Amino acid sequence: MINACGKPQSILLLGGASDMGLAVVEEFLSRGPARVVLAAREGESLDDATSRLEAAGASSIESVAFDATDFDSHPGVFDEIWSKGDIDLAIVAFGILGDNEEQWTNQKSAVLAAQVNYTGAVSVGVLTAERMKKQGHGQIVVFSSVAGEMVRRSNFVYGSSKAGTDGFYRMLGEALRGTGVNVLTVRPGQARTNMTKGLDDAPLTVNKEDVAQAIAKAVDNKKTLIWVHPLFRPIMLVLKHLPQFVLRKLPI
Repeated sequence: MINACGKPQSILLLGGASDMGLAVVEEFLSRGPARVVLAAREGESLDDATSRLEAAGASSIESVAFDATDFDSHPGVFDEIWSKGDIDLAIVAFGILGDNEEQWTNQKSAVLAAQVNYTGAVSVGVLTAERMKKQGHGQIVVFSSVAGEMVRRSNFVYGSSKAGTDGFYRMLGEALRGTGVNVLTVRPGQARTNMTKGLDDAPLTVNKEDVAQAIAKAVDNKKTLIWVHPLFRPIMLVLKHLPQFVLRKLPI
């Protein structure tokens, strides 16, 4: 269980090579050692992830093959993960950003983004909730996006998939109330990670470490939803109430 000092005994990272996800794991390992399970695509290198987590103080690091779009395999993957003991903290960190202009004109690209970002996230959400509910405790953290709170023309394929994920996990948290399992939905804006390498900083861009610290604090306080950067909350509140003809004139 996550103890009174906010230290989990075991951590599952779904998207085991995720730069942002690893930053969150490192933040929790700063509180003390823990068993870490990295779930990643077969053949994906986890050398960097393993080195980072060893340096951060993980007591053990295990890996399991996981394909976000191979939905039929997911129950077996989760059986394997839980066969070695309870999971205190599960982080859902896999996803595809992609090129919106290519995605909305390419059926295969659009479907892949939807399957990874939404269907895959729903699949692992159901399975994680089922197992944590049975063990009577646990914390789920999912990466949504500010883009999912208000879908915009500039990235509507990605944003629409994140909107679905956001809604599912927020209500999953409601469904799990009273079971000992908490769900935190995280809405970051642009963060400096491997995924955004090469992109110009957008307004309110933050470092991955800032996101990780905000998540750890939110878990401590049993929050269900956070924005990173926090200024996104009032900004999005305003933008969501602007008419479409005004939004067309804005660089978003």
